[in-house]
Amino acid sequence: MRIKAIEVGHISLPLVHPFKTALRTVEAVEDVVVRVVSDDGAVGYGEAPPTAVITGDTTASILCAIREYIRPALVGMDVMDLEAVMRRLDGCMAHNTTPKAAVDMAVYDLWARAQGKPLYQLLGDARQSFQTDLTISVNPVDQMVSDSLEAVDRGFDILKVKVGKEGLADVDRMAAIRRAVGPDVRLRVDANQGWTAEQSVSIIRAMEDRGLDGARAVDTPILADEAVFSHYDAARIIEERAADLINIKLMKTGGIWNALKICRLAEAGGVECMIGCMLESRLSVAAAAHLAAGQRIITRADLDGPSLCAVDPYTGGPLFNGPEIAMSDNPGVGVEAVPCPAWSD
Repeated sequence: MRIKAIEVGHISLPLVHPFKTALRTVEAVEDVVVRVVSDDGAVGYGEAPPTAVITGDTTASILCAIREYIRPALVGMDVMDLEAVMRRLDGCMAHNTTPKAAVDMAVYDLWARAQGKPLYQLLGDARQSFQTDLTISVNPVDQMVSDSLEAVDRGFDILKVKVGKEGLADVDRMAAIRRAVGPDVRLRVDANQGWTAEQSVSIIRAMEDRGLDGARAVDTPILADEAVFSHYDAARIIEERAADLINIKLMKTGGIWNALKICRLAEAGGVECMIGCMLESRLSVAAAAHLAAGQRIITRADLDGPSLCAVDPYTGGPLFNGPEIAMSDNPGVGVEAVPCPAWSD
């Protein structure tokens, strides 16, 4: 089974609510989609969200990377020689982790389909279902309280609350949400690089003093996200004990192949991982779900992309039912059709 073509397209999916963080505001998922076609007609799918403020990748740079560097490097290679394909993909250009991730997951999709097995079983088969949180965008406090209550009504009992714009005022924001949702809902705080190191310590300590959930300077567990793109970054975080947890996102690592390297390091270092996503549709979040279901060291999930979208045009793959993600027995990643108006070389 050899790679015959790598094609690209575009999807546009409106969000239920505008997605607001300390870094950006987004109204819809506007992502590049990828399909890798083999010489026997089989197809694997991937997705690349342009997230310039985090990965540096834009729509134009994603398309250029795939067309000018990745496709020429991979066409003709044997999908079943997965290690060789991934080494070629990883080394065909520096950085550009988002386009690499989209092609990586499409190749893994093909590889698992050829073996007639769902991908998560080939990645370790750790679990068949797990829970995800739901993101609460940064907004005026009353809006965030309303959105949090809406999320709880939808069945979510873990909320990831976006903060980072107003310093110590974020403490009052979190206190209001805690009062509204009660003591049983777990709250995760995401400042998206909006706090300095000094602010982080003072704000987290203030939250602890208010009893909003509770390392070194603080008792609250700290998750390294934007600080970890590669397994080299993960090794440094683990060696320095700079964080309690590591957040893996395929768009940061460049795909599943490199994410597995982080998982192995984390297991050896005794550091648990979370699996996260950018603003992605069910297509690429499904690939991340397979990794989470395959690896025991991934103990938390922030795979709420499909729940943030107002529409879900896909068929097949894992079942996203509110907070629960359940794996299916469909071969590969399992998504069967991508609603792309036009594919191009």
